[in-house]
Amino acid sequence: MTEPFAPARSALQIGPIALRSPVVLAPMAGVTNVAFRTLCRELELARAGTVSGLYVCEMVTARALVERNPSTLHMTTFGPDESPRSLQLYTVDPATTHAAAKMIVDEGMADHIDMNFGCPVPKVTRRGGGAALPYKRKLFGQIVAAAVRATEGTGIPVTVKFRIGIDDHHHTHLDAGRIAAEEGAAAVALHARTAAQRYSGSADWDRIAELKQHVTGIPVLGNGDIFDADDALKMMAVTGCDGVVIGRGCLGRPWLFAELSAAFTGRPCPTPPTLGEVASIARRHGELLADHFGEDKGMRDMRKHVAWYLHGFPAGADLRRALALVKTLSELDELLAQLDPDVPFPHAAEGPRGRQGSPGSVSLPEGWLADPNDCTVPAGADLVNSGG
Repeated sequence: MTEPFAPARSALQIGPIALRSPVVLAPMAGVTNVAFRTLCRELELARAGTVSGLYVCEMVTARALVERNPSTLHMTTFGPDESPRSLQLYTVDPATTHAAAKMIVDEGMADHIDMNFGCPVPKVTRRGGGAALPYKRKLFGQIVAAAVRATEGTGIPVTVKFRIGIDDHHHTHLDAGRIAAEEGAAAVALHARTAAQRYSGSADWDRIAELKQHVTGIPVLGNGDIFDADDALKMMAVTGCDGVVIGRGCLGRPWLFAELSAAFTGRPCPTPPTLGEVASIARRHGELLADHFGEDKGMRDMRKHVAWYLHGFPAGADLRRALALVKTLSELDELLAQLDPDVPFPHAAEGPRGRQGSPGSVSLPEGWLADPNDCTVPAGADLVNSGG
């Protein structure tokens, strides 16, 4: 563990939304549904005495939202006391973006709209979506402007998340940050990896510092390789960024936001949970997933979370295999009861978790790099993630 860094600030303003700590939960597909967000908020309140950051829902496709795809609408579920309600859009088309943002406004679906231009998945980039799109500077600007125009005067801020660029030869983060600010975005967030890196290697925090120096009129948030409170404080200290976005670091560790809240307000860090406490947290997670999806789908979704919860703990291969096949809440109870509740949180449970993979070339539409000012909407790119 590194020595703690003193926080430069303890609040973040995103348009009219004032946060008590500069911490944002990154949208993660199949993870940041209402069950996980509720759990994170409950643990922050219980362990730090407050709910202070911004918890963003799973990314939804603008086109699927406008078409009222049932799966997509279910993904936009928020808890009854969840505030502010934050929704992230995946989008490639200014017209569809405007329609989706207007729908969010007219139907009171959310208090904040984030837009994702950071997805490096080949099936997305090969059609010009996700991390490929900011290379098309004019189209990118038109999309941001469309969302801002639809929310103008409503008090719903629009923010934008992107990567450094396609690869080391095609950096776009400085242009993306400048354009987003010029078009009215309330904040920008940089995942400090290229699309070619995917989730491998190390995040380049120097690029966050570079973006912060380049974009001065709105908050700049940093994302990448934050696995504990010290990492968050260090990122803000060395880059000057205004806030941090937490992704893979909270997988199997939803109490991380309580630790971050304490760190940014100068309070003692809560004691890491024992294995028994982790089991109780996992049980609550399973209950929330069953409430949201129904028991069958909820338990299927829970299987991946259990592996993250037990990362670094002694559990035994047979028990891990059984948990990876769990079908009911009662079975989850029986299996979790076999864990030794007195095992303290181990050093092996710290650090990276979740997907990492290997770097690789980025799949792009034919001729994509020929003209960065081409504003033709990429064909079919908003069908890839239809329904979520």
